[in-house]
Amino acid sequence: MRFKNIIRSLIQNAFQPSFILISLILIGSALKSFAQSIPSKTLLALSKNDHTLSIIDPTSFKVLATVPVGSDPHEVSSSSDGKLAFVTIYGGGSLHELDIIDLVGLKSLNALDTKPFMGPHGLTFADGKAWFTAEGSKSIASYDPSTGKIDFTMGTGQDRTHMIYVSSDGKKVYTTNVSSATVSLLTDSLFQPRPFPNGFMPPNAKPHYEWVQNLVSVAKGSEGFDVSPDGKELWTAGGEDGIISIINTQTQKLTLSLDAKAVGANRLKFTPDGKMVLVTSLRNGDLFIYDAKSHKEIKRLSTGHGAAGILIDTDGSRAFIGCTADNYVAVVNLKTFEIIGHIQIAGADGLDWAIRK
Repeated sequence: MRFKNIIRSLIQNAFQPSFILISLILIGSALKSFAQSIPSKTLLALSKNDHTLSIIDPTSFKVLATVPVGSDPHEVSSSSDGKLAFVTIYGGGSLHELDIIDLVGLKSLNALDTKPFMGPHGLTFADGKAWFTAEGSKSIASYDPSTGKIDFTMGTGQDRTHMIYVSSDGKKVYTTNVSSATVSLLTDSLFQPRPFPNGFMPPNAKPHYEWVQNLVSVAKGSEGFDVSPDGKELWTAGGEDGIISIINTQTQKLTLSLDAKAVGANRLKFTPDGKMVLVTSLRNGDLFIYDAKSHKEIKRLSTGHGAAGILIDTDGSRAFIGCTADNYVAVVNLKTFEIIGHIQIAGADGLDWAIRK
């Protein structure tokens, strides 16, 4: 009888201003407590099927929260302080959206319309900005969250400018151009003014920094790539013939074409110590693990039916593989080369760490 009276009292007072205020305070307090319970280091995983970003405890593999994103999410990258996440909404080069997620409040902030930069795909955060490729516009661009504006862009003139790497100082940008079978090495270089052919020198011409592009031909279908931790080598794997192309970033020349037979290659990552290179195959689900120095295959293991995104733990102990076709993220022990767990994410693909500071 007492329980019924309590329920009746709650119903009768539900629309009282004081009751609503107290409820809102309690809900806000609960949400704040939940946000504070999230560990400082979390795994971010995109679901292509559910159109969500999952925030995951990397120790328990538990999904702590999900936030809705746009209709075709592909890559995710967090800010250096771990408070924001950025998601590219791709649409095969036809869409024009960059989603911004509050990782503290666990909510979407806003969707940036990237037009005229179409088909944002590759994504990274460097030098205080979110850098992305615009495949449909054959270009790269950067978004400054402090101003809320796209503040830089440069065209590559190549087909399917897809994935991106940016140096910590923002002075070097590398991209793979899948259909052109090239890598763009973009460098902000000191430019010495030159006279016109008739010998005339523009008045007040001074040395200045100017972006220069160097193109290097690589294997067909080269898409996923990474730069060694020392910055000296760029590795990319061709999806059509499985050849790994290795570029010396100092000479900007192709130094080796390695017949890895990694057909269907989709993504490629160095371990933090630079000793191993991981390559996933979207075609058959294989994970190829190579010795970076000897260029020899160490291990090949099946993660499922189609492997895509790669994220390696900051201590190099584990790799997280987005297995799109299998609707999970596979967790691989990089000491024993065994799969030690799965995290259920429908259409798993893009992955990143968020380390809150």
